[in-house]
Amino acid sequence: MLKDKVLFITGSSRGIGLAIALKAARDGAKIVVIGKTKDPHPKLPGTIFTAAEEIENRGGTALPLACDIRFEEEVELAVQKTFTTFGKIDILVNNASAINLTNTLNTPMKKFDLMFAVNVRGTYLCSQKCIPHLKKSENPHILNLSPPLNLMPHWFSSHLAYTMSKYGMSECVLGMAKEFKVFKIAVNALWPKTTIATAAVQNLLGGEEMVQCSRTPEIVADAAYAILTKNSKECTGNFFLDEDVLKKEGVKDFSKYAVNPQNPLQPDLFLD
Repeated sequence: MLKDKVLFITGSSRGIGLAIALKAARDGAKIVVIGKTKDPHPKLPGTIFTAAEEIENRGGTALPLACDIRFEEEVELAVQKTFTTFGKIDILVNNASAINLTNTLNTPMKKFDLMFAVNVRGTYLCSQKCIPHLKKSENPHILNLSPPLNLMPHWFSSHLAYTMSKYGMSECVLGMAKEFKVFKIAVNALWPKTTIATAAVQNLLGGEEMVQCSRTPEIVADAAYAILTKNSKECTGNFFLDEDVLKKEGVKDFSKYAVNPQNPLQPDLFLD
């Protein structure tokens, strides 16, 4: 259903972004791999080029582009190269994100600025530059990997800066879904119900023990696919949870997504 669709996916050299790209690749989609990692990183798996190779091996077409979404000129160039190469953009997935789970007194302003530059500004910027092309698509979608807007104070008190930055991505969904509904551009959010086995979980949220209580990125990819193949005129302004999306698609057995089915699953942030 995504054959020949052009997907511009930020942070797609690894983790959830790569999983979404590989899912779309099976349909024969054209994937623009947006990321900063050109050379192998000692603590992070994959580069934009290894991701592109995986996408090609799954049946897709890949365009790896080194791009730091904090900078307008780099995003403009990436969007221009995408259009020059493929002639269109059908789907934008704002997946790239920076995380630092520290409280107010222990958050260096450098970290604060990074989270807001990537999470909020990067999402806003990529959306702004892709929307002129999305307007021309038959079934245009923007999907932000961001949480429901849960205003319970405990989600702010422990890591205020990170929470504000992720909610900024969600507020983009709230505003852009309404603003661009007239152009039939769907704008939705997707968030995992449990922690996902990614480099961030491994390195920042509890190491291997947390990974063993997580699900694989494939559950988010399957949910994203279900959303991105829906009619954009009818599916917009939603804050989806991966498990709920797949239940509506008829999935009943979720054990295949567990890293270790014997372990209890760890709920993700922002969900009561």
